[in-house]
Amino acid sequence: MAAQNPSAEPEESGGEGGGEEDLTLVEILEDSVPIDIAKHMRFVRHHSCGAIATFAGTTRSTFAGKAVLRLIYEAYAPMAVKRLLSIASASRSRWPVRSVSIAHRLGTVAVGEESVFIAVSSVHRDASLAAVRFIIDEIKASVPIWKKEVFVDGEVWKENSEFFRFRETAGEGQIGSDDGKDKSVNSDKSRGCSCHTKVKVTEYS
Repeated sequence: MAAQNPSAEPEESGGEGGGEEDLTLVEILEDSVPIDIAKHMRFVRHHSCGAIATFAGTTRSTFAGKAVLRLIYEAYAPMAVKRLLSIASASRSRWPVRSVSIAHRLGTVAVGEESVFIAVSSVHRDASLAAVRFIIDEIKASVPIWKKEVFVDGEVWKENSEFFRFRETAGEGQIGSDDGKDKSVNSDKSRGCSCHTKVKVTEYS
């Protein structure tokens, strides 16, 4: 099931002069659902824009000399959606972009498949290119999504070091909103993996 911005998808290109909520599409795709890249491209395309910048993050076949079979992503989806919407809004405050579309998969992502896709449209290319770079950097730094790397000879949970550096610098209460409350997600530390730090996240109303 996909969790997304409740605004309706426009007919072709991010609506016609709508507000920010109508020009933003965010999806957290659960249960290994693939990203519909064509859908996200349609969302941002508009006759007033001369540029569409995109980023696709894919599963590569090796890491640190080991053969990778697949990646497995986990997240607290409601919080991830809110944080992605906040990042999209922040990109608008920095650059004159029109439409912003972000998708991230949860579950299993095979080698060569996309785990994250970002598309941004703007009148000129500089704005959309800068916004896409900002968005992916912010996703890596501040969205609580965890990754398990599955190799031929084993598997390991990969901590997002950028995310934890962000939390140490900004403080847990500053992720997404100032009125957060703590929520336990998975307190079982017996799994013996480096993801034990997801025992606590912050939920915002």
